[in-house]
Amino acid sequence: MNELDSNNHSVFLLHYHLVLVVKYRRQVFDSEISDFAKDMFAEIGSKYNVSLVEWNHDKDHIHILFKANPNS
Repeated sequence: MNELDSNNHSVFLLHYHLVLVVKYRRQVFDSEISDFAKDMFAEIGSKYNVSLVEWNHDKDHIHILFKANPNS
């Protein structure tokens, strides 16, 4: 079972599944590009209280599972 998060006024568990697809399904993702995008996502997400749970890629899309806190 997942641990619930909380802040001053609420208890929550927010997971998001984001799929990013390349235009025209062009096959542009390799491990190097995926790793760079993953690092950028983690760096930017840390500023907004977003944490990466899972990251997977194929040649034409990326699956991102992340956890976030609601804004007051």
